[in-house]
Amino acid sequence: MELGLKNKVGIITGASRGIGAETARVLAREGCSLVLAARDAAELARRVEEARDAGGQALAFPVDLCTPASAAAMVEAAVAKYGHFDFIVANAGAAKMGDILDLTDDDWHGGFELKFFGHVRLIKAAWPHLKARRGSIVLIAGAAGRTPGSTGLVTGAINSALFNLNKGLATRGIADGIQVNAISPGAVRTDRYIVRLRKAAQSNNITEAEAERRVVAEHGVTRVGEPADIAGMISFVLSRHGNLLQGAVIDMDGGKTKGV
Repeated sequence: MELGLKNKVGIITGASRGIGAETARVLAREGCSLVLAARDAAELARRVEEARDAGGQALAFPVDLCTPASAAAMVEAAVAKYGHFDFIVANAGAAKMGDILDLTDDDWHGGFELKFFGHVRLIKAAWPHLKARRGSIVLIAGAAGRTPGSTGLVTGAINSALFNLNKGLATRGIADGIQVNAISPGAVRTDRYIVRLRKAAQSNNITEAEAERRVVAEHGVTRVGEPADIAGMISFVLSRHGNLLQGAVIDMDGGKTKGV
C-alpha cells in the first residue's frame, strides 16, 4: 500500500531504541527525512546510518527532554536542516515502577517532566510549523493510562494525562489544520520489556518463554507486541490513508484494554 510519505520531514523522540528506532527505520524506508532525538548519542548515530541505508536521511539530535530549552532547540535544528517539517512522533518517556508507599516526589516529578512536559514543550514549539504544513502529531501513551496497575501508578497517571492532552489538542488541531492522535501500546518487546521478562524468569525459576506465556495470560491478550507493530500503525496514521483520524486513541495492546 502506497503511503504517500516520500519527502515528508519529521521529528521522532525516543528514537534510539525500541518503538522509536523501529519507527525511524520504517519511515526512512518510506522516503522520509528525520530528526532523531534521544539521550544516547552513540545509538542515535547508528539510527542515522540505518536511515540512510534504508533510503531516507536523518539528523541525530542528542538531547535530554527534561531540559526546558531542548524542545525549541530541536525544532530549530529541524528547520535549519530541512527548511520545514511535517510531523512529530512524541515517543520519549519512562517512569519508575513501584508501590505508592515507596515512590518519592522525585519519582513522580521525573516521570512527568520527561513524558508529559517534554511532549508539551515540543508541541508548543512545533505547532506554528505544523500549522503552516497542515502537519501531524502522534503521541505514544501506553495502555496503563486506561488500565491502571498498582505498581505502575506514575506511568499510568502520565499516560492518562497524555490521552486528555490528545483530545484537547485534536479540537484545536481542527481549527489549525493539524492532525493529532495517540497510539496506546500494551506490552511491547523493547529492551525494557526484555529486562523485566528476564527478571521474572529468574525469580520464578522458569524459562523466558514460560514467563512470557504468563504475561500473556495475566493480561488476557493475544500476544506481546513487537516494535514493528507500533511503527506500522504510526506510519499509517501519518499517511494519506489515516487522515480521517483526529483525536483517536488507538489501542495496540492485544486486547488488554477492556473498557469502552
